[in-house]
Amino acid sequence: MFIEFFLNLKQKGLPVSLREYLTLMAALDADLADKNPQTFYYLSRATLVKDESNIDKFDQVFAQVFAGQLPVDEVAARTLPTDWLTRLAEKHLSEEDKALIKSMGGFEKLMETLAQRLAQQEERHQGGNKWIGTAGTSPFGAYGYNSEGIRIGQSHSRHRRAVKVWDERAFQDLDGSRELGTRNIKVALKRLRRFARQGAAEEFDLEGTITSTARKAMLDVQMRPERRNAIKVLMLFDIGGSMDDHIRTCEELFSAARSEFKHLDYYYFHNCPYEALWKNNARRHTERFATTDLLHKYGEEYKLIFVGDASMSPYEITYSGGSVEHWNEEPGSLWMQRLTRHFKKSVWLNPVPKQHWRFTPSINILGELMEQRMFPLTLQGLDKAMRDLGK
Repeated sequence: MFIEFFLNLKQKGLPVSLREYLTLMAALDADLADKNPQTFYYLSRATLVKDESNIDKFDQVFAQVFAGQLPVDEVAARTLPTDWLTRLAEKHLSEEDKALIKSMGGFEKLMETLAQRLAQQEERHQGGNKWIGTAGTSPFGAYGYNSEGIRIGQSHSRHRRAVKVWDERAFQDLDGSRELGTRNIKVALKRLRRFARQGAAEEFDLEGTITSTARKAMLDVQMRPERRNAIKVLMLFDIGGSMDDHIRTCEELFSAARSEFKHLDYYYFHNCPYEALWKNNARRHTERFATTDLLHKYGEEYKLIFVGDASMSPYEITYSGGSVEHWNEEPGSLWMQRLTRHFKKSVWLNPVPKQHWRFTPSINILGELMEQRMFPLTLQGLDKAMRDLGK
C-alpha cells in the first residue's frame, strides 16, 4: 500500500523522491504515527510535500489510496449526532410540490425557528416538514427540498438554495499552472495593457547600439530595461459551492492573467466579500487577511476584478449575519461598496450565461452594486470588461 501511495504521488506530478519515501518509512518504523491514521496523514504530508501548492494533489492521492481509513472528526461528531446525519433516503419532489413549499418569512424568522428546533428536538427525524432531519421538506436538514433553508449534514449542494450551511467544507485553490486549451482568454486580456520600461537594463537595444556605434565610430553595445505591462491588477475569486461548476474556466482565466500581468495579486472569497479574504483555501479559517488591510495595501491605481457566479441567497448580500458560513457583523453590500469606492476601476466577471442572470435575484443586486459593470465570462464579455478597465 505504501509503495502504491508513493507511485501515485509521482504519477500525480508531486516532486517526491525515494529519499523522502525512505524517511517516511523510517518514521513509521519508529512509531511516530502512533498507529493513528490521522497522525499518519500529517506525518506523511510533512515528509513528502515541500510546497503548499501541492497539498491539494497530495490530499487527492491520500484519499484515493487510504479510502475509508481516516476516522470521523471528533469535533464534527460532537456538533451534531452522527446518526442524524446519515442519509437514509433521497426525496425527489415534482415542480408542483416544490411550488407549495413557502419561505418561512425572512432571514430573522428562519434563524429564530432554527434556535427553537435545536432547543426542542430530542431525536432524529426523516421525511417531515418541521424538525431537523433528512429527506423531507423542513427548512433544516439534509437530502430534502425547501425553497429557503439551512443545510445541515449534507456532503454537497443539490438545489443551491441554502441560506446557511452547517458543514465543514473544503475548497480547492485554483491551479495556476493549468495549460490553456485556447488562447482566446489571453487575447482578450491583452486589451488591458500599458507598457513601460522599468528595472535593470537587461535587454539588448538594437537601435540604440546602431546609433551609438555610428556616432562613436566604434562598437558601443546598448542595453535597456525590458518592456513590460505596467498595469496593476487585483483579482478576487469566488470559490466553492456553485462555483465548482466553473473551476476549469476560472483556472484558465487565472493562468492567462498570471502570464499577462506582471503586477498581479489575488485572494479568495465565498459568494460575497466580507471582512476577511484568504489566499490558501486549505487554511481559510486560520490564515485570513482583513479586507480593510487590503484597502491600505493596494492603491487606487490597481484594477479590481471580481470573478464569481454571484448566485446565492440575497440575505448574504443585504443582511448582517447573512453569510452562509459565518456570522458577518456587516452586510456584504457594505464591503462591496467599500471596495468599489477605493478601486476606481473595477469589473465583475460572471461565468453564468447572461441570459440566465435575470432569474437570480442576487446577480441583479450585485449588478446594481457594480453599477452594471458585470460582464459574462466569455470572449466578448472579457473584451468589454478589459476595455472598461482601460478607460
